[in-house]
Amino acid sequence: MPANLDLSAGTLYAFLLVLARVGGAVVFVPLPGIKGAPEPVRIAFALAFTMALCGRWPAVDASGVTIATLAGWAVTEAAIGLAIGICVAIVLEAFTLAAQILSLQAGYGFASTIDPTTEADSGILLVFAQLMAGMLFFVLGLDREVLRLFAQSLQSIPPGTYVFGPSTAETLIRLGGTLFAVGIRLALPVVALLVMVDVALALMGRLNAQLQLLSLAFPAKMLLALLMLSWVAALFPRIMMELSGHAWTAARRVLGI
Repeated sequence: MPANLDLSAGTLYAFLLVLARVGGAVVFVPLPGIKGAPEPVRIAFALAFTMALCGRWPAVDASGVTIATLAGWAVTEAAIGLAIGICVAIVLEAFTLAAQILSLQAGYGFASTIDPTTEADSGILLVFAQLMAGMLFFVLGLDREVLRLFAQSLQSIPPGTYVFGPSTAETLIRLGGTLFAVGIRLALPVVALLVMVDVALALMGRLNAQLQLLSLAFPAKMLLALLMLSWVAALFPRIMMELSGHAWTAARRVLGI
């Protein structure tokens, strides 16, 4: 006996609105490899993410919904997804910022490799920081936190009820300031050590001008930077958890959860 699949207009509208919210976040959520993935793969990921949230889809009354109303709701939902995605992206961009600061000071800015995310030439420390941050993103379970945050937002903010205000922009700006603060704190110990190396080499050059310090400066600074990074790397998981806590707090404040 053939089965009939009846899909109401309200269910279809709910699916499209949740897809708009998830699609807005997929643009900014820095999942490893998702930026360089083909468009069909990204679309399939957004559809699978939306179907995973089917238990929290809102109940939409399709009787009074017009095309203009649906378009306005879709724009609002995409903006909510963008806000969530920016909060998550800031967590990983702190490590990228620290690597960018260190690359020039340690001499790794002259070495480049292929970035698997953008398929472009990037600094070797920058690519290493992106890969390590992406690995920690899954190891620490932050992907589950993103799914939980979407589920909570769908429960507390039905489509068409959220209004962006000045507090939203202020919260995101403050979180962006946290990004720069954490990035500088991560890079500061290594940069301070490299500055002391430069001062020591300068003093040795003043004492004996015949020393070929230029040929020793690059390997010495690169080796010391690696040793210092290997010591600081043990703190990266704790720093990411603290920064992600600030990001989730900011996201919940933006969403009013």
